[in-house]
Amino acid sequence: MAYDLEEQEQLASLKAFWNQYGNLLSWVLIIALAGYAGYNYWNYYQRNQSGDASALYDEMQKSVSAKDNAKVQRAAGDLEAKFGSTSYATLGALAAAKSAFDANDLKTAKTQLQWAAEHGNDEYKSVAKLRLAGVLLDEKAFDEGLKLLGTDFLPQFAGAVADRKGDILVAQNKLAEARTAYQAALDAMDKKNPGRQLVQLKLDAIGGSPPPAPKAAA
Repeated sequence: MAYDLEEQEQLASLKAFWNQYGNLLSWVLIIALAGYAGYNYWNYYQRNQSGDASALYDEMQKSVSAKDNAKVQRAAGDLEAKFGSTSYATLGALAAAKSAFDANDLKTAKTQLQWAAEHGNDEYKSVAKLRLAGVLLDEKAFDEGLKLLGTDFLPQFAGAVADRKGDILVAQNKLAEARTAYQAALDAMDKKNPGRQLVQLKLDAIGGSPPPAPKAAA
């Protein structure tokens, strides 16, 4: 059946539109479909990554319990190399640092903590840097430790940071500054924090609270 005039005009308009924009629309559709497929693949990949990383981390924990530091370090290396974008890699680095520290391998402990401080989220970074400052204290790298404690930490770590700073200052025999640091730790800690008692003991051991600042002249 022949098209009437109106239908012929509509068909002509459609052909003209397609000739002008058809190629562009095809590419837009292709890109959209590719993006959707990529999104689905990424979700699938992430789920697989997380599952594989979890299994490896569980195996690593068995080595931690067995105090097999060599296996712990190998597992941590695999987590970091293969699953570095997952939280399991950071948790593995922190666990490996503790294992190395217990084995008196401070060099490896520092390496693992530095990895966690560079690759973890803000909370893990704060934990890693705080523990790294403790390792630096054991190495008597006091200035390096204080410098690290002067970097950014989440607010909830303020008390622990001040406490660790006090420990380093005591090791340097800077007792007046240490008292100020320990007092700052107490001020930052919640009243129910069980760590307050230890900080108070350390403060008392070096002479108690720092003297109050002198009042300005009237």
